[in-house]
Amino acid sequence: MKVLKLNIIAFLLLTLAACGTRNKTTEGTVQQSPQSLEDSLLTQIQYQTFQYFWEGAEPTSGMARERIHMDNIYPQNDQDVVTLGGSGFGVMAILVGVERGFITREQALERYRKIVDYLAKADRFYGAWPHWLDGPSGKTHPFSKKDDGGDLVETAFMIQGLLTVAEYYKDGNEAEQQLVADIQQLWEEVDWTWYTKGEDVLYWHWSPNYGWEMNFPVGGYNECLIMYVLAAASPTHSIEPAVYDKGWALNGAIANDTVYYGLNTVLNFYEHGDDPTGPMFWAHYSYLGLNPKGLKDKYADYWKLNQNQALIHYRYCVDNPKQFKGYGENQWGMTSSYSINGYAGHHPGELDLGVISPTAALSSFPYTPEESMRFLKYLYLEADSLVGKYGPYDAYSQEHDWYLPRYLAIDQGPIPVMIENYRSGMLWDLFMKNKDVQAGLRKLGFESQYLTK
Repeated sequence: MKVLKLNIIAFLLLTLAACGTRNKTTEGTVQQSPQSLEDSLLTQIQYQTFQYFWEGAEPTSGMARERIHMDNIYPQNDQDVVTLGGSGFGVMAILVGVERGFITREQALERYRKIVDYLAKADRFYGAWPHWLDGPSGKTHPFSKKDDGGDLVETAFMIQGLLTVAEYYKDGNEAEQQLVADIQQLWEEVDWTWYTKGEDVLYWHWSPNYGWEMNFPVGGYNECLIMYVLAAASPTHSIEPAVYDKGWALNGAIANDTVYYGLNTVLNFYEHGDDPTGPMFWAHYSYLGLNPKGLKDKYADYWKLNQNQALIHYRYCVDNPKQFKGYGENQWGMTSSYSINGYAGHHPGELDLGVISPTAALSSFPYTPEESMRFLKYLYLEADSLVGKYGPYDAYSQEHDWYLPRYLAIDQGPIPVMIENYRSGMLWDLFMKNKDVQAGLRKLGFESQYLTK
């Protein structure tokens, strides 16, 4: 794998020219002011990853393409395929674009109008959208043979993003308030109770052709906490707490933690394999909006949960028990991403394949700011061949001398959002101020600083 070194002085000039602070003009350009190297790097990567969802969007829907391959190889026949979850992350990334002065509030509103109008007409199944849509038509693009209907998890990721957007615009002008009302309608139309199948658990999928044959009850810790919170928060189709306690929390078994690399896992990751921790996206997807700081219920302290998971990944890579080339203080973090043989759910232990996925460390900035900054500096100051138009490529391996200039929406999306939560807390503050969300958290017995205001 070719690794290029970039002259630091030249790099600073480039980044400072491309990315400034939040001093915006009415045209959406940025007026520059001095930044530290660290701030410049953060703004640069936010700008590049934001562009995946802005410039790189599918034109009819305005939503995120499932993938963008800069090498124009496999599969280029899916450029019309848009992803629900990745687009949910993307609508939050667009707010980062406004906050950082990359676009104006008005430009964002225009894009949101396109997305919300599209979603209102797209295929839905008891209010839930499918995992993938065909961008031009709004019809379902099956994720697999039987996964051709509603996907409640992907829908939750989209609703998380839309509710955040609604909070941003709720006190705005007439056009902005109409957007908020239309988002509220989409939110209220999701029938979360249908997806319980009358049981005390939420099911991931339902198909008009195959019914419940996918048979995926969602329980035990993973990326889906946000789905249960939103299901409890719904003002129209709310689940009962028993669905959370019996289904998601497995009658309390979710809290059977262990110790790994000197840190408590806090919750039980063993439900999903033989290794005591999971891929890092579990600490990101639900927490783009849910603020884990001070967030607790009878099962976990969610800040400790996520910070410990990130630190376990870091300590594991520094220890490097499989002796993979490149692992260490400057290169760490594993998650589900492209891999040396297709796609894999990398994490410490058996599924450590010698592949680093940049989103793992970069989206962990709130939890591990020093460790994440070391990785960011490595990418941009020492290994710029691993960075392209839309930020760091999806994955790489020095051990296998491998990387591809390819991107996935679900990996790029958390980067600008979680970095913004680290820098300003903006997305956390917006989402957590939503009154429906607060009601759902109270219903499930959560504690949070936002519930005392």
